[in-house]
Amino acid sequence: MQFRTFGKKVTDFHPSALGFGAMRLPLLDDVPARINEPEAIRMIRYAIDHGVNYVDTAYPYHGGQSEIVVGKALQDGYRDKVMLATKLPVSQVKVEADTERFLEEQLKKLDVDHIDFYLCHGIGKSRWETMKQTRVLDTLAKALNDGRIRHLGFSFHDDLAAFKTIVDGSDMWEFCQIQYNYMDIQRQAGTEGLRYAAGKGLGVVIMEPLLGGRLANTRPPEAIQRIWDAAPVRRTPAEWGLQWVWNQPEVSVVLSGMNTFEQVVQNVESAGRSGVGSLTPAELEVIDKVRETYRALQPIACTACNYCQPCPSGIPIPDHFARYNDAVAYNAFPMYRRGYSRMDENKKANACAVCRECLDKCPQHLEIPDLLVEVHRVLGENQDPSPLSPLS
Repeated sequence: MQFRTFGKKVTDFHPSALGFGAMRLPLLDDVPARINEPEAIRMIRYAIDHGVNYVDTAYPYHGGQSEIVVGKALQDGYRDKVMLATKLPVSQVKVEADTERFLEEQLKKLDVDHIDFYLCHGIGKSRWETMKQTRVLDTLAKALNDGRIRHLGFSFHDDLAAFKTIVDGSDMWEFCQIQYNYMDIQRQAGTEGLRYAAGKGLGVVIMEPLLGGRLANTRPPEAIQRIWDAAPVRRTPAEWGLQWVWNQPEVSVVLSGMNTFEQVVQNVESAGRSGVGSLTPAELEVIDKVRETYRALQPIACTACNYCQPCPSGIPIPDHFARYNDAVAYNAFPMYRRGYSRMDENKKANACAVCRECLDKCPQHLEIPDLLVEVHRVLGENQDPSPLSPLS
């Protein structure tokens, strides 16, 4: 395992290049809240046994079950081997007392007496204002003083201007967590935000390094595969994506939401080959070509974070967007149309009531109701998308 620095404010911890993200743990019956506990625990402990020293979870992951399973995985001496990160559900903080209530609940669920890295979850412009109104940072300052949390940061989903405002909004921040991959260099915080935060001395934790698994596809579109085949080095698509992120000197740790044991083994091995500045100019040019091609092939920029779920109308929004993107990228419209035709009518994209509740929840700021109309037009009414341009 390779180890890195955690900004300039946390000097006594060297994070493993790979962090374990507990957002996409293995499931039973494909139900998000039904985690396959024995397998999840085996995966987390294997990662720790092979050098991973940063484990990340959050209050809402897996319907509130992720923290519980992570807590179980860290029994039997594993807690002492890692830094534990979890997140305050800022979206659910309505009054000042809520912050303390959530923190105490999380300590119990994780079965720990302190949390090493505590983040304000998924904040942007509006949630930053909510935090001020409910005095979240005042409460967390007390938790820092009494040792229940050791380091304070935030995870982020909004635009670059909001990111800089939040970074500069408190001297308490020691680190941040941003979505970053070779497709997102100009989305959300992007490369400029990454460098801005690092320049302020913050550690930078990376989430979605493979864009919700989109960049890890072992059977990519033909146009993408041709680029990989012509590359000067042979790597899996997943390793290309991870190595690109690890190549950045400002990155502290890269989280991977692994849901199979094989993924853990592969990513641990890949992390062992990582390093700042390890990619050659020719390899970086390969990534640039792949980025340009993917942008042309995948119209809807959904990362399947599931923040839009549950939909009041019961529509599986990320599933629809994934089907649409795959149909377009792979030119596989008949297959996806057959699958769409077998869906319950009340689950199809045209069942959207246009309540617009999803718009405030989407980290990518997608125009979800409009996109659902497009999904149904293409998959339900058998009309090819025209033109094939990014939809947002």
